Amino acid sequence: MFIQFFSAGAEKLPPPDAELDALAQTLRRDVEVLAGEIGPRSLLDRPEKLSQAAHYIQSRMEGLGYPVDRQEYSAGGQSVVNLTVQRFGGNQAGQILLVGAHYDTVFGSPGADDNATGIAALLALAERFAQAQPSCTLRFAAFANEEPPFFHTQAMGSFVYAQRCQRRGESISAMICLESLGYYDPRPGSQQYPLPLGEEAPSEGNFIAFVSNEESEQLLRRAADLFGQTETFPRAAAALSEDVPGAAFSDQWAFWRQGYPAVMVTDTAMYRNPYYHTSNDTPDKIHWDHFARVVRGLEGVVRSLAN
Repeated sequence: MFIQFFSAGAEKLPPPDAELDALAQTLRRDVEVLAGEIGPRSLLDRPEKLSQAAHYIQSRMEGLGYPVDRQEYSAGGQSVVNLTVQRFGGNQAGQILLVGAHYDTVFGSPGADDNATGIAALLALAERFAQAQPSCTLRFAAFANEEPPFFHTQAMGSFVYAQRCQRRGESISAMICLESLGYYDPRPGSQQYPLPLGEEAPSEGNFIAFVSNEESEQLLRRAADLFGQTETFPRAAAALSEDVPGAAFSDQWAFWRQGYPAVMVTDTAMYRNPYYHTSNDTPDKIHWDHFARVVRGLEGVVRSLAN
């Protein structure tokens, strides 16, 4: 187990600049469409809304100039889709860096933080790399059915997709999972932790966390270091046993099952956000400045790993 906190306080953050403000506005627009205009998007009770979200994401990706690959499959007797776009690599084109997020929500929740923020970040990163010429192939994926009752089953969108990658013999050198990125609380006591974490850990929920299983520790350390080189923002890195509650609670789990190295980037969700998986997970709860800083830091991570 490896755990490290990088404790630059939020009060020490440099003032926002014009680029950051513009990024925050773009992120806000996508979150408000997904969690506000579309709202709860679960195959359980709102299959038409899940489909509407998929159409919105595809339209946004196509608007950035990407051809979209649709992986349709059946779950619970209904059709759902994973959406991917990519920039082919140069001298390392056979190596794939995959950035992914799920677009469904838990039953009854508009899912602003979980996980409209992940999709908004995915779209923002895809935009920044739309004209890039990376060394390795850079792929962006939006997954269906991360939430229960499909969570950790073979009908989970990322599991279906990771299986296809393995069957095709694709070499995914790194998978970065974007999971709940927009909720921050600087008050002491706002941050909780699962056992065995917590001792001497910050009690303020003002940081972004990089989380992996023990097999992906090398990728975890690299990603957290690259983030710190790009953006001044509090961060934590933890390579944990998959038995630690929360460590495997998103799409990175599916790629671990196929033997791929993967890291989740998260605001820690239920360990910080009191609105997690409720009807109150709405766009007004998102801290846009902090969210934009995290996405800008992730841009640096992706740029370095892709080259």
